[in-house]
Amino acid sequence: MRQQLNQIHALLIKNPKPQLLNPLLGHLINSPTPQNAFFLYNQMLHHPTSHNHYTFTYALKACCLLHARNKAQEIHAHVLKSGHFSDTFIQNSLLHFYLIQADIVSATRVFNSIPLPDVVSWTSMISGLAKCGCVEEAILKFMSMDVEPNYATLVIVMSACSSLGAFKFGKAVHGYCLRNLRARNIILDNAVLDFYLRCGSLESARYLFVNMPKRDVYSWTSVVGGYAQRGFCEEAVRLFQQMVQGGEAEPNEATIVNVSSACSSIGALSLGQWVHNYVSTRPDLMVNGNVGNALINMYVKCGDVGKAISVFKGLDCKDIISWSTIISGMAMNGNGMHVLQLFSLMLVHGIPPDDVTFLGLLSACSHTGLVDQGLIFFNAMKDVYRIVPKTQHYACLVDMYGRAGFLEEAEGFIKEMPTKADGSVWGALLNACKIHGNEKMFERVRDDLLKSRGVSTGTYALLSNTYANHDRWDDANKVRDKMRRMGLKKLPGCSRIEVDPSISP
Repeated sequence: MRQQLNQIHALLIKNPKPQLLNPLLGHLINSPTPQNAFFLYNQMLHHPTSHNHYTFTYALKACCLLHARNKAQEIHAHVLKSGHFSDTFIQNSLLHFYLIQADIVSATRVFNSIPLPDVVSWTSMISGLAKCGCVEEAILKFMSMDVEPNYATLVIVMSACSSLGAFKFGKAVHGYCLRNLRARNIILDNAVLDFYLRCGSLESARYLFVNMPKRDVYSWTSVVGGYAQRGFCEEAVRLFQQMVQGGEAEPNEATIVNVSSACSSIGALSLGQWVHNYVSTRPDLMVNGNVGNALINMYVKCGDVGKAISVFKGLDCKDIISWSTIISGMAMNGNGMHVLQLFSLMLVHGIPPDDVTFLGLLSACSHTGLVDQGLIFFNAMKDVYRIVPKTQHYACLVDMYGRAGFLEEAEGFIKEMPTKADGSVWGALLNACKIHGNEKMFERVRDDLLKSRGVSTGTYALLSNTYANHDRWDDANKVRDKMRRMGLKKLPGCSRIEVDPSISP
């Protein structure tokens, strides 16, 4: 380092011209020792002819890289004093630095002091506001622009509209793009596509997707994920198959996670296996991390516990998501004792459990009748791991008591809850009352249930059907009438049969 500094000093003495020194300043910023850029910058300031406005932009770039706030403020003060602040590049560099630091107040002051902000100034300010969580302010800033936005500006604004779900405004921005932009831009097209998908306008998204002049992996991944998240899982799988067969873009890790989730939702085991086989043909796609966890989740939800265990064992690195997924999946499939063994192994490997892990443990105890063990887990979650129980944990514990026939204990537990029980908690006890034929408690629970929030359609249907089974048709009809007024409808159960779903990758 000392030798490098000596060379810089010698160069300054020999040829103190900014045309030579500014590129050296840029080289130092990109070197393993970017802090040396400040040494050169300080030396250049001592020679009136050795620096110009580009020198300050380079120095501010170093400040961004090193998060050197004090140095940036020093440069800010110097350019104001020396009269260099009128330079647009310096203005935008200062603005960029403060936004990188998430200092919206200072950034706003700089922006407001720029006499004629250019499109870079506006775009930086809009982007900075959005990244700092001030999404509405970002859109308002965009609306006040007095220069033409560029592609980068519009991408940021479309992303902001996606975050807010501002469908009408986002659609208007898309209309502006269609009317005013001469050429299509795939990054902007992807931002618009993501906007329509996140706002639930699948028809508009599909139209845009089909008519895009060029589509990349992000386009395909967005549309596969968008359809899956909106419940159109079969269409999401079909799109993935088209992606693989068409060869327009190769699926990446995010694509695999999205399509695996779609297979999980519809219980499409054969299609999920096809996805897994496809991953095996891609050396660059490792069955690890997010992909591995997604495949485990797919297999357990499709009921293939053996394959889920196989994928789990094959993971090089098992994180908390891996352990929680396999534990919850085993509990879901009725393998309660295996859940306890897996939890022990998890602790041996030094992985601390989270709230999802405990939900799986409590579910396993509920389905295997291990009430005492479930209480131990529940207390350990609170007292040992300092995890605040959520409604799902309370509902699971009530279900555990109820399945074991401890209805009084379940009711007492609800009364001692630190928060007011919602529909899922009362629904668990209501179901237990039905199973064990406790009509007296059923009536008490019904009253509390109907006063609570978050009552699911299934719970209302359970209440109505129980009345019907006891020939209490008036009460059953009252519940059904309430469901209709609330716009709730119990969807009929259905089964799915796969007929030759496999496609060769």
